[in-house]
Amino acid sequence: MKSLKAQDHPLSSSETEIHYLERDMPNFSGDRFASELKKINLFPLKPTQIEVLQINLGKMCNQVCLHCHVDAGPDRKEIMLRETMQQCLEVLKNNSITSIDLTGGAPEMNPDFRWFVEAIRAIDSEVTIIVRCNLTIILANPKYYDLPLFFKKHKIEVASSLPYFTAMKTDSQRGDGVFEKSIKALKLLNEQGYGIEGTGLVLNLVYNPSGAFMPAAQAGLEAEFKKRLADKFDISFNSLFAITNLPISRFLEYLIRSGNYEGYMEKLIDSFNPTAAAGVMCRNTISVGWDGYLYDCDFNQMLELKVTSQDSQHLKDWNQQSLIKRNIIVKNHCFGCTAGAGSSCGGVTA
Repeated sequence: MKSLKAQDHPLSSSETEIHYLERDMPNFSGDRFASELKKINLFPLKPTQIEVLQINLGKMCNQVCLHCHVDAGPDRKEIMLRETMQQCLEVLKNNSITSIDLTGGAPEMNPDFRWFVEAIRAIDSEVTIIVRCNLTIILANPKYYDLPLFFKKHKIEVASSLPYFTAMKTDSQRGDGVFEKSIKALKLLNEQGYGIEGTGLVLNLVYNPSGAFMPAAQAGLEAEFKKRLADKFDISFNSLFAITNLPISRFLEYLIRSGNYEGYMEKLIDSFNPTAAAGVMCRNTISVGWDGYLYDCDFNQMLELKVTSQDSQHLKDWNQQSLIKRNIIVKNHCFGCTAGAGSSCGGVTA
């Protein structure tokens, strides 16, 4: 399967996506999310602090997953250059960043991935480095076979995508053979000590629903995943993050094509949780695009909605005070982060 961009699909345009998100439907206006925030005195939404840099190292990926909000795949050539990585390092040097979250695509496919990790560690030996690994990349090519050892050497937290503990559901979302390769990769990570109690090597799993529904309770999912993976495959991990699919890019295309868009949005709206809204990840995170531009979150990045700080929209112009005082851009896709127990890259927020 090709990316939407390679297909020249209308939804490869952020303007078209935003049009769908803002169009009026029954009980659903273009500014509905902002209206909900006004009711709980959270509009305009403001940052609480800037602790996390979530950095997209490129849209290239060895998989083409049906739900991908990045529209990543092998045909995507957008990749972060070392010059832009150097700008990230300057931000890390000069600000109190506690976590660097490396994502993609498959971040490991960036040719400067290892150099970047080593440079981060040279600046700060204690900053948390998270790599969002799709697991199959570890087995995709011999040059990636030693990734578990590399992760261990640099004390990297691994957040691994695994839609389910069975092959059928996993492969239906991520492609044929993905589940088997994912299990092999998890075993390799376990062999290095990842997910094993007492090692300090953190291995978390990330669950996304495979259809037009919200995830079940995170605690229950985690317990079931741990039991099933341990009993059948002798695999251990630390935590499971249940993430709601946001109506962006390929998941939006699926919702529209399957006739589920309006029903799914109604579910998200009906499940709006004020507590989750107060804890959304955009309040302590800056998302960095592969080209160095700054966004409130990974989802706004894919909709090409740059931060409102006019003097600090790119890494080279980083202005901490301006960014901390900015208004966060919200649109109706934000209902995905505030539904039920909330959703963030670290799982539930409420």
